[in-house]
Amino acid sequence: MNKTLRFMAVPTLAMGALALSGSPAMAADESYQATLGQLNGSSGSATIEVHVTGNEAQVLLNVSDMPATFMDMPYPHVQHIHGGAQGTCPDPSADKDGDQVISTTEGAPFYGGVLTTLSTSGDTSPAAAADINLAGKGAAYTIDRTFELNAETKAALEAGTAVVVVHGLDPATLSPAGAAAKSDLAPELPLAATSPALCGTLAAGQVEMPVGGADTGVAQETGTGIGTFAIGGGLALIALTGGAYVVRRRTAESVG
Repeated sequence: MNKTLRFMAVPTLAMGALALSGSPAMAADESYQATLGQLNGSSGSATIEVHVTGNEAQVLLNVSDMPATFMDMPYPHVQHIHGGAQGTCPDPSADKDGDQVISTTEGAPFYGGVLTTLSTSGDTSPAAAADINLAGKGAAYTIDRTFELNAETKAALEAGTAVVVVHGLDPATLSPAGAAAKSDLAPELPLAATSPALCGTLAAGQVEMPVGGADTGVAQETGTGIGTFAIGGGLALIALTGGAYVVRRRTAESVG
């Protein structure tokens, strides 16, 4: 690569504490679950439960055995609910360029664009899809949060076409061509940084609803540092919205 890729540490984001409810949670209108399968030679694993009550969703995502570090920093893994396509995870035929890696773009005809960002703070919009300051960090983490469900995601859940994707691969496990390739979303990044690692279609089913209110946030088991990809003189936030992929930059001076 012609440009040096590194992580830049930024201050920990301040997050307001939310009070936990001491009363039992209301029964969900519908519950969905998935065990995510591995893509692109990933060794990771994950399970997810989504409990929908009206327009509110409670999500519990447990991720483990993912790449732990990248450039000596905790690896940021972004994850989303995708939809608007076939509602399936890509098979090997999705690799159109023959580098033995299914990129995010190559997988989009199967799982669709980002409908909801499963982040570690309040922003679940598609625009926050690749804000790695809000990503799960390291090899294992849990995201347990409750948020308002947008109409597109709710429709995909009801139609059986909502797919959860966790991104971020270990470059050392890829083919030589895949390890050397640049990201299809941001050429300044390696292909591994933005490619899907885990994938699963959310299916309706009887899942036991947790008792008590859910905390909003993430429990990280490997490292607490917050980092972001440095690209040239700016920080890249990659928005994967509705099948369209846009790279947004902001200057280092704008990071508090």
